[in-house]
Amino acid sequence: MDDSLTGRTFPPTSPYDVTAEGVAAFAAATQTPYSAGDPVPTTFPIVVAFAAMQDLMDDPSVGIELHNVVHGEQRFVYQRPVRVGDRLTAELTVDTLRQIAGTDIIGTSSAVRDAAGDLVCTAKATLAHRSGS
Repeated sequence: MDDSLTGRTFPPTSPYDVTAEGVAAFAAATQTPYSAGDPVPTTFPIVVAFAAMQDLMDDPSVGIELHNVVHGEQRFVYQRPVRVGDRLTAELTVDTLRQIAGTDIIGTSSAVRDAAGDLVCTAKATLAHRSGS
C-alpha cells in the first residue's frame, strides 16, 4: 500500500437520516436493549462511519479488498449524542499506515457531522489488510 495514503481525506458520505425505525433495527441486529424514546445506542454511528470505510475500500487507487480486511479496533469520541432526526455524514481520513509482516495496518478517523456541519462524534478504526487471496 502506498504511504502517500496517510493524511488523505475522502469526500463525505451521502447523508444518512437517523430514524426511529433505523435505530430500532440497529438495536435488534446488535442485540442492544432499546425502546422508543431511549437514547440512540452509542455504537450507532458505525452505520455512517462504515459507509465512509466502504468508500475508502471502493476507491481503486487505494487497493483494499474487503475480503482481506480484519476490523481490529473501533472507538467513538462524542461531542454530543446522536439523536433520532439527525442527518449525518462521515468524512474519513487515513491517520496512520504501517506494515507489519506483510499486513497493512490502517488507522482511520471519520468525522461524523450533522446537517449543520457540527461535529457529533469521531469514529476511530484500525483495519488490518493483507494483500492477496
